[in-house]
Amino acid sequence: MALKRINKELQDLGRDPPAQCSAGPVGEDLFHWQATIMGPPESPYQSGVFFLNIQFPTDYPFKPPKVTFTTRIYHPNINSNGSICLDILRSQWSPALTVSKGKFISFRIEHSIRILLVVTLSVVCC
Repeated sequence: MALKRINKELQDLGRDPPAQCSAGPVGEDLFHWQATIMGPPESPYQSGVFFLNIQFPTDYPFKPPKVTFTTRIYHPNINSNGSICLDILRSQWSPALTVSKGKFISFRIEHSIRILLVVTLSVVCC
């Protein structure tokens, strides 16, 4: 089930990529992705390019992906190891949440990777 869901989200990202960010598998491993977020204009992160590691568990979407910044970033919701401290990436995760479309509040199953990228981008903006 996880591979089917990840493949669908990868296809969705290819059809409608989010602004200011991108994501995709590292090599042939669909469970390991790299994401890139461009620093939002008019923010302290403007002109920055931030890389993230996304590791999908084998029981995705029932468990959240592990997302970490590999680029050093200073933000109250990101610890020194690059882990994002948000409840929706831990205890408040739902299989209905997606990583690819809108915001995490949007419960569109087919868009989880986009949501993860956008919510991560919103963390950087704030």
